[in-house]
Amino acid sequence: MVSEFKRKYYGWLSYAFASEVFAIVGLTLFLPLCLEQIARDNGYLFPDKTERCTSAVTSLDKTSPPGRCVVKIFGWFWIDSASFSLYVFSASVLLQALFVISVGGLANYPPHRKILLLSCAWGGSLAATLFLAVPSNIPLLIPALLAIIANVGFGTSVVAMNGYLPSLAKESPEVVKAAEVVKAYADEEHPIVDPTDSADDDHAGGINEPLVRNPVSDQLKLLRTEYENELSRTTSRISAFGIALGYGAGIFLLFVALIPITMMKGSTFSLRLAISISGIWWAVFSIPALAWLPGAQSRPLAVDDAVWTDAETVAVGKWSLWEEVKTAWQRLGKMLRWSEIKKLRNTFKFLAAWFLLSDSFTTISGTAILFGKTVLNMKPSALILIGIIVPSSGILGSLFWPRLQRRYGWSNLQVLLTLLVLASLIPLYGCLGFLRIFRGGFGGLTTQGEMYGLAVYFGFNFGAFNGYARAFYAEFLPPGDEARWYGLFSITDKSSSFIGPLIVGLISDLTGNIRYAFFFLVVMFWAAVPVLKSVDVERGRRDAQNYKYSSIST
Repeated sequence: MVSEFKRKYYGWLSYAFASEVFAIVGLTLFLPLCLEQIARDNGYLFPDKTERCTSAVTSLDKTSPPGRCVVKIFGWFWIDSASFSLYVFSASVLLQALFVISVGGLANYPPHRKILLLSCAWGGSLAATLFLAVPSNIPLLIPALLAIIANVGFGTSVVAMNGYLPSLAKESPEVVKAAEVVKAYADEEHPIVDPTDSADDDHAGGINEPLVRNPVSDQLKLLRTEYENELSRTTSRISAFGIALGYGAGIFLLFVALIPITMMKGSTFSLRLAISISGIWWAVFSIPALAWLPGAQSRPLAVDDAVWTDAETVAVGKWSLWEEVKTAWQRLGKMLRWSEIKKLRNTFKFLAAWFLLSDSFTTISGTAILFGKTVLNMKPSALILIGIIVPSSGILGSLFWPRLQRRYGWSNLQVLLTLLVLASLIPLYGCLGFLRIFRGGFGGLTTQGEMYGLAVYFGFNFGAFNGYARAFYAEFLPPGDEARWYGLFSITDKSSSFIGPLIVGLISDLTGNIRYAFFFLVVMFWAAVPVLKSVDVERGRRDAQNYKYSSIST
């Protein structure tokens, strides 16, 4: 018989397996290409705006048409066909952030969390699947809306999925065993001690600490530390395995999708088909999450759960979505007050570092694709191969780094700092291309072959970084309020994605050479190092344990 933990664990993994495929196949690769191609199918060559763009190019594998391809939006102004895809992505990111803020509180209570996850998953997957029915001559607003719904559904469902991670790690057999060891020792020597609580001030070097140390207390603190370290490692391992599993599924479906794309020579229909296949995969493999993740049957609604609505209305069984949304925005404002930031200063320090790092990783990925296309003249088929190499290497990295961490006893913070430094070498290597010795030869990212090597290196570090960032952040979350804080984690991630691409675009426009953007990326990576190093892990854990909603509602 499958244990309750394994059912929950398999349900969580099944959704990682389902959703990550859409992120890799649909959201990251084919959706931007498809939106640009649909705009191109409806666009005209600049500046005359009389000749159709498709009269010069009908597939992605041919050379670009002479002049820019522009398309008329809302019947009165013209934009570049590539800009259409960027504007749709920006709009979806903005709406995703607003939606996560509004309904993120739903994910804190297990029955609501499961409903939110699955409704967003199936709504988003339906929007992706409907791309198959979108002809090229349809008004651009329709594919734009489908893309926005799919992205918003994906982002919100991932926030709900992440809300399961802290409790899932605590229920794992190895963590439960470590907790039992601490509790058994505490019950024997200190009956009133709770093993899951961080040490209080009297046991943490406070003014009431005895002059002669108590060996029993020292042993208890060591056991507590081992429990917290085991919890941290388990959280990282579960997170990393979920990402690796999703990457593996994404790579498999990329190969499947490449068959019709190759046969149809990169036609618009083949791109729409690839997006639809990823949407169907997302919907079908979310079904095990419906059966295995805990939901309404997990526990009855209680007054103590009324963290986002009025306690009296919850007690009598009433609930209002409008009150939920209104209170969510009010609470976000309270969460971001300076007095609250000081209470969880280490949580916010990590969020500040994450703001820089997520922007750096997102921007370096997009910049590399543009660099390969415009400077190294790589064909779209070669760029799709890069898209396969990165998650393939990400699987290896997600599995390799937890083993290395366990072998040498590194903390999550040490691994993150190592990954950060290693990733910063990529844009630094690109900066070397300005040196004369590399011009016309090999080195400094001046050849197409180097792009493949850097794709392996980037994926190996990026796959592990995502898992460790999510797991490390879990250590600083107030108990019972994980989904809301993961919502802030997602908002920090998405809000920063506006900045990097904007600055890279300005650098490229002002200099005429996108390679200069690599200097900016190096600065972005290294600016996060002192912020991340300043995080006090033990203090952050203790502050999160002591932080209660009542502390900001009074």
